[in-house]
Amino acid sequence: MKNIVVLISGSGSNLQAIFEAQIPNAKVVAVFSNKKEAYGLERAKQFGAADHFLDPKSFESREAFDDELMKQIDEYQPDIIVLAGYMRILSKAFVLHYLGKMVNIHPSLLPKYPGLHTHQRAIDASDKEHGTSVHFVTEELDGGPVVLQAKVPVFEDDNADILASRVLTQEHGIYPIVVKWLADERLTMKNRKAYLDGLELGAHGYAAEDS
Repeated sequence: MKNIVVLISGSGSNLQAIFEAQIPNAKVVAVFSNKKEAYGLERAKQFGAADHFLDPKSFESREAFDDELMKQIDEYQPDIIVLAGYMRILSKAFVLHYLGKMVNIHPSLLPKYPGLHTHQRAIDASDKEHGTSVHFVTEELDGGPVVLQAKVPVFEDDNADILASRVLTQEHGIYPIVVKWLADERLTMKNRKAYLDGLELGAHGYAAEDS
């Protein structure tokens, strides 16, 4: 049984999707938030996972905060670290500590639009399609190897909120798939590249039509 630790900052809808997926050989054992009022902590309680709030304001630096967060996470002997709407930039030491077993979901078709405001940026660029990417976490912000993407259309009358909702629906579908791949030890990262079933994934991750 693989131990999963999830980091959140908000509502935790992707956390909910992972709980509901009921991955057979893995369990979310703990959820950590940097926001006390994050509803994701309530979701953790509902599904029997430990819930923790760690206040960044109590620490003199990001590094000090991340060091304490690592200590608390490691008490759960995690096999998989899932960032699910965690809105803090991670220190290099934190990233390296969990390198190869930490994944994030980002609301764009990486490498397009790393960082914030991705939906509005896609609209402003008159993109015809947008989407979401699950990727391994490395020191480069939103720059780790992509594992899986899902695309959505962009319509002329879309605004950022409508587009965000359409993307979020896809996130709920693909994130549990990637977590299951990790739990089944089908997915690995070697030399900063993602591999599924021993095969190196391309720049946009796994594509079913390529199989």
